[in-house]
Amino acid sequence: MAVVLSLFVKLLPLYITVLLGWIAGRYLEASGRHIAGIMLYIVTPSVIFSGVMAAPLTPEVLLMPAIVFAFCVLVSLPHMALGRRLLNDGSANIMPLAVGTGNTGYFGIPVALLLFGEEGVALYIVCMLGTTLFENSVGYYLAGRGRYSARDCLVRVVRLPAIYAFALGVLLNLSGVAIPDVFVPLFDNLRGAYSILGMMIVGMSILNFRGLMGNVRFTGLAFFGKFVVWPLAALAFWFVDSHWLGFYDDAVYRAIFLVSITPMAANTVVIATLLDASPRQAAGTTLLSTLFALIYIPVMVAIFLS
Repeated sequence: MAVVLSLFVKLLPLYITVLLGWIAGRYLEASGRHIAGIMLYIVTPSVIFSGVMAAPLTPEVLLMPAIVFAFCVLVSLPHMALGRRLLNDGSANIMPLAVGTGNTGYFGIPVALLLFGEEGVALYIVCMLGTTLFENSVGYYLAGRGRYSARDCLVRVVRLPAIYAFALGVLLNLSGVAIPDVFVPLFDNLRGAYSILGMMIVGMSILNFRGLMGNVRFTGLAFFGKFVVWPLAALAFWFVDSHWLGFYDDAVYRAIFLVSITPMAANTVVIATLLDASPRQAAGTTLLSTLFALIYIPVMVAIFLS
């Protein structure tokens, strides 16, 4: 119970940040689209690069983002196919981002610090890179297919800097190169901006709170994929690997499970805003999942990680 209450309190500032974003969009006419571009092309690649540079890279560790990436794909594609059958408002293409990824940075890192400590957070950050890479490759491509041709979507994906930031970080890390001390505060500040701007853009995208759920079918399918299917997939991996394969230990299983129970990613709203792919639907459902997570995450942590 102490863990549940502590998590509950630690998550409250995130909701205040969302509220501040709504105030900025509603009364100050702040543009979420401009901030989305800054997030996708500057802040997110910087966070990925610094995270990879700080991680203790081994073949086993490098495989962890690939495992999480594979889960993102396996969870998202069937939900997109189902969404295309159930939805007729053009929102099905953002379903992969809604269910496949998660708010692994803004939500997940504070929770990981509380549960795992500094050492466990490094493993968690490596795992969450899998969701970030999915967002900036397959997820972005599928979201764009609702408005653009396959060639245009591929061109847009190739222009995203996040994948190159990951590759450069791996190359420099394995070569023994570290981030110079003079630049460490810069990357620390960018991580802070990543959390603040990422949550504020969710609030900015909500023009009013009436009809927040939007398309009920979209919201229901997104919630089922994000809060039921993804965690079940993570638990299945935990069971199979711990009983038969034996590649990893409990620290990795717990990190992947925490990735699976985070709410919808704020970057879903970022990408939907940039591509003009049902951004209000994305923002409304993301905000609802964020509110739901205030209770959901502490309960799941108490059941499986305490």
